[in-house]
Amino acid sequence: MKIFFSFLLIVVTLRNSKCAKILGVFPVPARSHCILGNSLMKGLAERGHDVTIITPYTEKNLPKKGSYKQIELTEFEGLHDRRRTKMNIFEMEETTPFLFIPFVLQLMTEITEEVLNHTNVQKLLKSGEKFDVVIIEQFMNEAHKGFATHFNAPMILLNTIGANIWTNMLVANPAPTSYVPDLFLSYSSHMTFRERLTNTALYVYCYILFHAFNFPQHARLYNEYFPNSLPYYDALYNVSLVLLNSHPSLNQPVPYVPNMIDIGGFHVQPTKTLPHDLQKFLDESKEGVIYFSMGSNLKSTELPPKTRNAFLNTFAKMKMKILWKWEEDVLPGQPKNVKSGKWLPQQEILAHPNVKLFITHGGLLSTTETIYHGVPVLAIPIMGDQKLNAESIVNEGFGLSLGYKEISEQTLTQKLDELLNNPKYAKNAKKRSEIFHDRLVGPIETAVYWVEYVIRHRGAPHLKVAGVDLPWYKYMLLDVIGVIFIALVFSSYLVYKVTKKICSLCSKPKVQKVKRS
Repeated sequence: MKIFFSFLLIVVTLRNSKCAKILGVFPVPARSHCILGNSLMKGLAERGHDVTIITPYTEKNLPKKGSYKQIELTEFEGLHDRRRTKMNIFEMEETTPFLFIPFVLQLMTEITEEVLNHTNVQKLLKSGEKFDVVIIEQFMNEAHKGFATHFNAPMILLNTIGANIWTNMLVANPAPTSYVPDLFLSYSSHMTFRERLTNTALYVYCYILFHAFNFPQHARLYNEYFPNSLPYYDALYNVSLVLLNSHPSLNQPVPYVPNMIDIGGFHVQPTKTLPHDLQKFLDESKEGVIYFSMGSNLKSTELPPKTRNAFLNTFAKMKMKILWKWEEDVLPGQPKNVKSGKWLPQQEILAHPNVKLFITHGGLLSTTETIYHGVPVLAIPIMGDQKLNAESIVNEGFGLSLGYKEISEQTLTQKLDELLNNPKYAKNAKKRSEIFHDRLVGPIETAVYWVEYVIRHRGAPHLKVAGVDLPWYKYMLLDVIGVIFIALVFSSYLVYKVTKKICSLCSKPKVQKVKRS
């Protein structure tokens, strides 16, 4: 039945659409973001569309259909690597969101201007090209909304994570702080009073930060690089659709307005053949394999010797084999049961039946892939959404979490013993995988359908809620609350005055008349 509906959607899509010219703007110099941007644009090209993508990385595995033109942000990868060498991300693990968010905002403001000022981007802006729709990665790069206004095309946002404040604000999506935790907090939907207080404080802090500082900074860039376009704030809220890299199997359920669509897992591709050495290693590991990777931004080689040795000593005591993504040629003190590799095909590894556990940083792509393949998890979150993902993993019962500062031979042994010997984690992982796969159509088909829907309906303005047009004080009902408050104060004052008058009358002594004889 699912295959039938997928086929039907493809047929309907092909019949109701024609080749469209689509521009994709995916400027974040991080491999995980690049994977998502390329996956969406390649999916559109495979449907026969004429795709142009602005990207820091060159895609070598080009789609066989359609047209796929790359405008490479040359030198961006090197620039990112130079920024990266100035910091050890592991040391940011304890950074409070109140400091981390301004850091990311400033970094993305710099990257946003570097994109707009890039020679290849300037050539595109002056080329006179026409596009039917512009898809922009939404990651604190507000000035890039100018690409849509410059090319007079509907704007679609791709949010590489689930719904959050910097997307919700643009489409008037409600996110009650009573049960929707901020992206950078490791809270569940069922928060304590203290957590709700912190969550609300962070929401207000971010709201002020965006409106008082971030939006004005990007307004300056927008007006400089798109001087003849729509006014900045008109462009900012002119969002036709938001594609979210989320799904109920991956994220806590939250409210969505009609123009927000879940496509979580759209980057997951059918598994390919493993390299011979990896295939042999996995096939011969009948006792099982633990796969260990900290993703593309975090590097295992940056682990301090004490932490690295805690892993090595723990692994050396185990009968299972370990496959570790280690970014250098030599892993010091490598036990016999550990195999390392600078790069490893993660999806193909997780798909192998002998892989029993995934030790991960808890990034959304890694979390998505482990859920897709139904593999239990030990999450070691460091920053960003990783702590929220780790909390979700624990709450859903298909893994455990271990704080970076808590890593020791003892804590690792305890966590691994629990995960490998208690069958509930593997069972719950398989259940989450079933939920992930139980869809009417696949996520990339869903994404393609909605992009073409926006094109067919010229921006689909009928999907937008009226809240987008309201000033912030009306959206939050502050004017209504203010009137009610004044009415209550005035009513209370009247009641007080009337009560005081009555009491004063009642308290006066009665004058007794004296009878005269």
